[in-house]
Amino acid sequence: MTLQHYLVISAILFTLGIFAVLTRRNAISILMGIELILNSCNLNFAAFSRFVTPSDDINGQIIAIFGIVLAAAEAAVFLAIILAIYREFGSIRPDEVDTLKG
Repeated sequence: MTLQHYLVISAILFTLGIFAVLTRRNAISILMGIELILNSCNLNFAAFSRFVTPSDDINGQIIAIFGIVLAAAEAAVFLAIILAIYREFGSIRPDEVDTLKG
């Protein structure tokens, strides 16, 4: 596979993530869209590190691993917030939760 193949796959993942974030009404689906966006960015880091930089440079892979760890922490916090919202309101639809607005 060449760099262009990875970039096309990354663009497809990014587009699907944006589509999921903008069109879904469920907070879990929105979280999945955000995860798709983050994974497309990680794929770009790893692909550019592999094909553009010298073979002994692994900075892109390290940044991708850091991004994966960051995405896991973000998912844990987001799921905790969703559980708290569900306990309070009985729903996880973001448009039904308006008490938290300033």
